[in-house]
Amino acid sequence: MSLESVNDILGVLKQQAKWQEHPFQGLLQLWTDIVGQVAATHTRPLSIQRDVLLVATSSAAWAQNMTFARRTLLLKLNQKLSLPLVDIRFSTQYWQPLPDYLQQKNLIPREHPSYLGDVNISPTEVTPTVENANTAFASWAKKIQGRWQGLPLCPQCQSPTPPGELQRWQVCCVCAAKQF
Repeated sequence: MSLESVNDILGVLKQQAKWQEHPFQGLLQLWTDIVGQVAATHTRPLSIQRDVLLVATSSAAWAQNMTFARRTLLLKLNQKLSLPLVDIRFSTQYWQPLPDYLQQKNLIPREHPSYLGDVNISPTEVTPTVENANTAFASWAKKIQGRWQGLPLCPQCQSPTPPGELQRWQVCCVCAAKQF
């Protein structure tokens, strides 16, 4: 029976982890450092297919600008990635701007339209002792009804709606989503 050292075994495991690692995940982590903060806000890597990176851009001007810098970007990326890329293609076809709430770095819950205010929950409410599913549901329904008590109603569906949603969309979030 052959015994191997722990360092040898850990080295083999580390190599296996690198083999199984998908290069696209590493690319996403490096993207802002490679292209810069401004370009990163106007570009978004989408996929790697047959060693070609597909990148969505916010405009045709950005696609053209990034295409001119393609060779430099390829060199930088290939130095950092385990799987070398052959080419990069830039297109506006798949660009979809991120919603405002995802672009903000410091999200404050109070600024969200569905925010209801501070809800004080006692420790006994968090872990109730319930005998069966029916009593658990009844307990949950009672708490939800208590939270929605006194909220204004949506003009379309008459469901209780947080005031922020009515100010923003004039209807509840469900009715607002149906309009889109």
